[in-house]
Amino acid sequence: MRQTILQATADQSDVVAFRIGEQDYCIDINVVREIRGWTPTTVLPHAPPYVMGVINLRGNVVAVIDLAARLGLGNTQPTPRHVVVIVTFGHQTVGLMADVVSDILGVGEAELKPVPDIGCDTTRAFISNVITLEDGRMLRKLELSAVLPPRAGERP
Repeated sequence: MRQTILQATADQSDVVAFRIGEQDYCIDINVVREIRGWTPTTVLPHAPPYVMGVINLRGNVVAVIDLAARLGLGNTQPTPRHVVVIVTFGHQTVGLMADVVSDILGVGEAELKPVPDIGCDTTRAFISNVITLEDGRMLRKLELSAVLPPRAGERP
């Protein structure tokens, strides 16, 4: 894993960048608890199709979400090369399956561009910003409140 760590300033935050297929995404580093290698999951009946199952994380049961499936990119056939990014968002701790974690980047407020208005509310619900990198890649910053499944008793 190649890391680029920049000193954070008042208008800058760090993000963890990862790949899903040929696509680059990122999330705020503040929600990342750890990054683990792929572990087979235990399937739960009647779970949404993008929930691969659950894993045991040091005595806690954690759901693992197939980000590709959740984002409409097709189901992933996991291999030992895949990673699970464990995130804590609100009161939820979940695993997000990705192909690989590629970078930790410092991103300034000026680099966060709005998602273009393409007439698809779902796209704008899942992606909060687009970040253009110097190497020509574009990162899509995930909006975890939309990506994560709702907790029991909450509205989707």
